[in-house]
Order: sequence, then C-alpha cells, then structure tokens
Amino acid sequence: MALESILFVAADPVPIDRLRSALGCSASELEAMLNTLRQQLGGRGIRLQRSGDLVQLVTAPESAGSIEKFLGIQASSRPSAAALEVLAIVAYRQPVSRVQIDEVRGVSSERTLRSLLAQGMIQEVGRGSGIGRPVLYGTTEEFLHRFGLAGIAELPRIDGEAASSVPGMPET
Repeated sequence: MALESILFVAADPVPIDRLRSALGCSASELEAMLNTLRQQLGGRGIRLQRSGDLVQLVTAPESAGSIEKFLGIQASSRPSAAALEVLAIVAYRQPVSRVQIDEVRGVSSERTLRSLLAQGMIQEVGRGSGIGRPVLYGTTEEFLHRFGLAGIAELPRIDGEAASSVPGMPET
C-alpha cells in the first residue's frame, strides 16, 4: 500500500534505490511488491511502468482517447502518419541512418526526423561507418513512456518475430 502511495504522489519516475530506502526493504522484497502491484493494476486505468531502474504509475494506453477528450487536447497533438512511420522504422531497426529510413519510406524523412528529435522521441546514438559517417538514430525513454512500453522488446511482433529478434534491434 505504501509503495502505491509513493508512486502516486511522485511527479517523476522514481529510482528503485529511492523506493527501497523509503520503504526500508530489500531488493527482493521490493521486486515482490512491484510484481504484486503490477498484477493488482492489471485491467485498470493505471499501469505500473518500469524503465531500467525507474518506476512510475502511468495511465493505461487504451484510455488515451478518453483522457484527451477530458483534457481538451486537440487531435493534432497526435503524431502524424509520417512521424509514426519514421518512429516504427527507428524503433525496429535502430540504430538506423536517415538514408536507411528514406529507403524504407521512399520519401525524404529529414523534416520528420527534426520534429521527432525536437520532441525527444528519437536521439542520435552514434555515427555509421559509411561514407560521410552518417548520424544513426535510436528511440528514447520518452518514446517508451509515450507508447507505454517498458522496453523495445515489448514492441508488437513483426511477421511472427519478437521485436528483439529483428536484425539490428538491440536487446533490452
């Protein structure tokens, strides 16, 4: 009960170590409490989201439409079709260059990439070894948070393969 209360009042994701300290418990006890809370919240409007050593309560992704309506958020705040295409390519093929993204889409993605970078959904993760050493892109914690994912491995399967088994996908 205290765990749920702490996560409820926390404005930001809470580090595991801080939770253990506040609750005065061991790592294994905290893991058991987190698993219990995750199960209790299943099928409700709130989810327990864990990303690395950070934990927080978030709204269920399937409630997004109702929440947007309640808050009066315009539909224009939703990602465009181009943004969703680029995000999917980056998520499943990361690290990936702009040229590789353009090859998949068949159109230039430069503007969309700039927008996604500005929104914090993707980030530069390195440089390629090819001519000009192109910038390589990958997804961010913000991407995971916005789509209600704990990690890339939770992406939907493609043609029967888990996201983590898609060539070029990092393990989480």
